[in-house]
Amino acid sequence: MTGFIHSPLATAELLGLFGHFLLLSLLAVGGAITTAPDMHRYVVDEHHWISDAQFSASVALAQAAPGPNVLFVAVIGWNVAGPIGALATMSGTLLPSTALTLYASRWGTRRRETRGLRAFTTGLTPLTIGLLLATGWVLAQPYVIDGPHRLGALALVAFSIAVMLRTKLSPMWLVGLGAFVGMLGWV
Repeated sequence: MTGFIHSPLATAELLGLFGHFLLLSLLAVGGAITTAPDMHRYVVDEHHWISDAQFSASVALAQAAPGPNVLFVAVIGWNVAGPIGALATMSGTLLPSTALTLYASRWGTRRRETRGLRAFTTGLTPLTIGLLLATGWVLAQPYVIDGPHRLGALALVAFSIAVMLRTKLSPMWLVGLGAFVGMLGWV
């Protein structure tokens, strides 16, 4: 349900949206995008506030726009409940992560050479990669499973992976390629 087409969310639902994004913020190892699969589960699968396509478009639009990557959270909130939804999702995402980051960076600076801290930061790498792969799957799913241009979408995903693994080409060229192919209606 979007804020401009259907009735706005009840106060309890807005507080639930805020609270869910607040909790996800504490799990966002590697950035807010790593929690997109659970955001999808919450707003699309569980509450049916927006569709798969709206969710994917929200993320794609915000990622293509200049500015911080976390803006996709505001676009999702906007699509769920208009400006108040954007406020709920953004404040829920930014409050705990900002406070925790300030505290952890000060604490870590004083202890950056300790074995435990180095092991912890090294151990976060595979976790972050796994979360990013899950996010990629959630975002690609509407196009590669049920989409009318399934083969084109799969080819574009495979091509992008191959280019990223074998070259140092900026990912922005691949985003541009995806936009161009989508504009032509091939994917």
